[in-house]
Amino acid sequence: MRATLMYGAGDVRVENVPDPKIQQPTDAVVRVLRACVCGSDLWPYGSMPATERGVRMGHEFLGVVEDTGADVSGLNRGDLVVAPFVWSDNTCDFCAEGLHTSCRHGGLWARDGIDGGQGEAVRVPQAQGTLVKLPVAEDSALLPSLLTLSDVLCTGHHCAVTAGVNPRTTVTVIGDGAVGLSAVISAKRLGAERIILMGRHKDRTDLGRDFGATDIVSERGEEGIERVRELTGGDGTHTVLECVGTLPALQTSLGVVRAGGTVSRVGAPQYGEVPLGFPEFMNNITLTGGVAPARAYIEELLPDILEGRIQPGRVFDRTVGLGDTPEGYRAMAAREALKVLVTP
Repeated sequence: MRATLMYGAGDVRVENVPDPKIQQPTDAVVRVLRACVCGSDLWPYGSMPATERGVRMGHEFLGVVEDTGADVSGLNRGDLVVAPFVWSDNTCDFCAEGLHTSCRHGGLWARDGIDGGQGEAVRVPQAQGTLVKLPVAEDSALLPSLLTLSDVLCTGHHCAVTAGVNPRTTVTVIGDGAVGLSAVISAKRLGAERIILMGRHKDRTDLGRDFGATDIVSERGEEGIERVRELTGGDGTHTVLECVGTLPALQTSLGVVRAGGTVSRVGAPQYGEVPLGFPEFMNNITLTGGVAPARAYIEELLPDILEGRIQPGRVFDRTVGLGDTPEGYRAMAAREALKVLVTP
């Protein structure tokens, strides 16, 4: 089959790799219908050292079950399923606590011999615990929105939940990428009435307004902080959803959060130290967030997509075939595309 590999910064190729097969009785093989390029894929795309063998890519996909191992129940050939971006057994003590990203028997796609999602098919370990069946047909117009359950929608939701967003909290969302826009959806869904979106790409912030943002702040750094403070009577917002992962984004978060407020970070951190000093201590600022246990949220969010209350698939603004995945990476890295959908 064909699959996407990265050989180094800016070097993405689609090549032939071995077809996936059942290796363990808990496995399934899924034929991929939709995959995508994630913002976190752009970090190695910009900085990965050159390699001779290449690294499999992709952690977001949905598709059709083609085969299952002997120990897999509840899944049958032909089922349409979505896979969260970390596979897990959904039965260990961490999974029972809703922390599937720390599953004792789980792991990451495209690592340690596991297939990546940007390919024609995937061997899914711990298939019974990982895969979630979708009650739609293979040609459903909802597939793009359902694919967001694999990562970005659940990540935005995790950001809002861990920040404590509710109808009584004001919200600042930092970042107008797919996760940031998903955080706007999530904050609105949880009842927030005031949602300030910090971003400077008009097509994206316009979509953010459609999703529920009430104010747009395009300034960055101290100017951006001052603008949010101005919009909130000098106080800042109760919650800040940091969806970028850079140190300046975190510094802005700490600059716009209200005393007693909470900053939740879900952008993959590109820094090693967190600037929490005496001012944050005196203002009782809480820092939370982390990698989203998407599997814990899929059943909760699925009905809102099926019933049309939210349309997170609108974050996909470009579609490419599998062979053009390298162009999808380039377009996203150049900010010519918000999020690229891949159709194998």
